[in-house]
Amino acid sequence: MHQNDLSPVPGSVHKKKRVARGNASGHGTYSGRGIKGQQSRSGPDLRIGFEGGQLPLIRALSRLRGFNNIFRTEYEPINVSDLAKLPAGSSVTIESLRKAGIVKSSRLPVKILGGGEISVKLSVEADRFSASARAKIEAAGGSVNELNPAPVKEAVAQRSNVPAETDVDSDSESSEKKED
Repeated sequence: MHQNDLSPVPGSVHKKKRVARGNASGHGTYSGRGIKGQQSRSGPDLRIGFEGGQLPLIRALSRLRGFNNIFRTEYEPINVSDLAKLPAGSSVTIESLRKAGIVKSSRLPVKILGGGEISVKLSVEADRFSASARAKIEAAGGSVNELNPAPVKEAVAQRSNVPAETDVDSDSESSEKKED
């Protein structure tokens, strides 16, 4: 089989609309432009997005400013005050929070926040903890186990601020050789 043997799928190819060929062509009299008005006239077309003088949609939507990070991780927030309702000395996991009805979503990771107070000793296991939640749980005598620890910000900042190593001696030697 060759390319010249192929034919298009029936119904996928249409005849070109030929206007100004008289009334018998089916596109006579007004040639599909209607009667009067801006779009029936010859001359330059309207620009893209022109809405007849009305405030165009593109200008109306430009007022909605901001940035939507598509890579953001959404967490289900749980406050420390919700954990305080659990029995003292228990081991708190994401599954136990789901069974207790504190965590609603099975899809989102869980983050423990520092809202409220806690006085019971708990061993808490979750995806993330805020600094205040970690401090409150440990102050009550409990322990914290973070399942997905966040990268250390200080180490990341140090790596990004380190300048690239430049070999000054080799640059000066190569320039001296070029001069000779």
